Amino acid sequence: MADSGTTTPSSDHSVTLTSKTPIFGQKLYVIISITVIIVTLILILISLCIRRSLNTKRRRRMRVKHSSGLLPLVSETVKKDDEDDRTVEIKPIIKVVEGKMVNTSSASNESGTSNASSVDNINMSNLGFGRWYGLSELELATRCFATENVVGEGGYGVVYRGVLRDGSVVAVKNLMNNKGQAEKEFKVEVEAIGKVRHKNLVGLIGFCADGDKRLLVYEYIDNGNLEQWLHGDVGPVSPLTWDIRMKIAIGTAKGLAYLHEGLEPKVVHRDVKSSNILLDRNWNAKVSDFGLAKLLGSEKSYVTTRVMGTFGYVSPDYASTGMLNECSDVYSFGVLLMEIVTGRSPVDYSRAPGEMNLVDWFRGMVASRRGEELLDPKISVQPASRSLKRVLLVCLRCIDMDANKRPKMGQIVHMLEADDFPFRTESRPPRDTATLSSGVDAANKVPSTN
Repeated sequence: MADSGTTTPSSDHSVTLTSKTPIFGQKLYVIISITVIIVTLILILISLCIRRSLNTKRRRRMRVKHSSGLLPLVSETVKKDDEDDRTVEIKPIIKVVEGKMVNTSSASNESGTSNASSVDNINMSNLGFGRWYGLSELELATRCFATENVVGEGGYGVVYRGVLRDGSVVAVKNLMNNKGQAEKEFKVEVEAIGKVRHKNLVGLIGFCADGDKRLLVYEYIDNGNLEQWLHGDVGPVSPLTWDIRMKIAIGTAKGLAYLHEGLEPKVVHRDVKSSNILLDRNWNAKVSDFGLAKLLGSEKSYVTTRVMGTFGYVSPDYASTGMLNECSDVYSFGVLLMEIVTGRSPVDYSRAPGEMNLVDWFRGMVASRRGEELLDPKISVQPASRSLKRVLLVCLRCIDMDANKRPKMGQIVHMLEADDFPFRTESRPPRDTATLSSGVDAANKVPSTN
């Protein structure tokens, strides 16, 4: 009986593990194995969930540090791969104030106030758009925008001479905030010439945005503008000799040619005039004031816009249709070139009725073969007849009433520089007159409005 008592439990146990169960008819040891596997998987899933929860809490703590300004937020917007090719993405929630990128997201905290947070200072010169100046720095440079430091004034702002801490002299343009015009011009100039560097364009050094203040900092050109030298009180003999005037005209043409043909998208200046042509001590011309400029992509032949510019310089086709392209600048340059040749303003109501409008008077004088009488009497040494005729013809081609027939600015540069344009040799004077006359005929398709 004792032996039977000791062997029976072992026999019963062996039968129990291998016996079938009611669960799908599976043996007991199979059910136990499946149960162990399921429990293990559940434990693994629980572990993963706990780890994910911890990571989420950690990220939330990091965001708290970000919002307190302890960590930079611009790692995604400033490329770090190439120090010479840093770019900043312009997003609605980011703006720049005094050299700092500021988060202006509309997300609010519990108190309902905006969650604007300051982040890293960024050296804007590395971004290709010049340096950002603080308002206090520019106030110090201009002696709080003192009247004696004013060097220019226009419809959109006042330009001051300023001396920075490092001793460099700059021109500071304080934009007038009339109906948001300051913000518009600020953006236009940054878009148009923020990255542009050309010897015949005024260089934009930096900017300032402080509250509603918008200021632009340019290189300082120390010899005034073309309007002052043409129409100011310079005495009976102008310092602008014929050669100097041609140097100014060619330099201006090169600057405009770069805007039209050397950039993508091209830039249409829209306000080419003598007061916007600055001169250095060597009489090098520098085109300035891009507040009215428009960008024109290669896929567009024109852009329709509100007619703006300076009376006397605006092309008739743009004034009547509002369709703007580089041909409008070419017309304005033609008027400017006439102004350089004659020393007269585009519109002068103090003159006789037939001479008030420079374009109409100019056309009539050339048509009457009185081209030499067009020359500014303050030019002491007369230019060669060949040189004068070449410039007169360029003027007429620029103001052609058919905008499509006007030359490109690059072609104008070649016309003004080429000694053999428009005549091949000096031994063919009859052809000179015939060629010039044909240009006059084309320019006089539309009768005078006076």
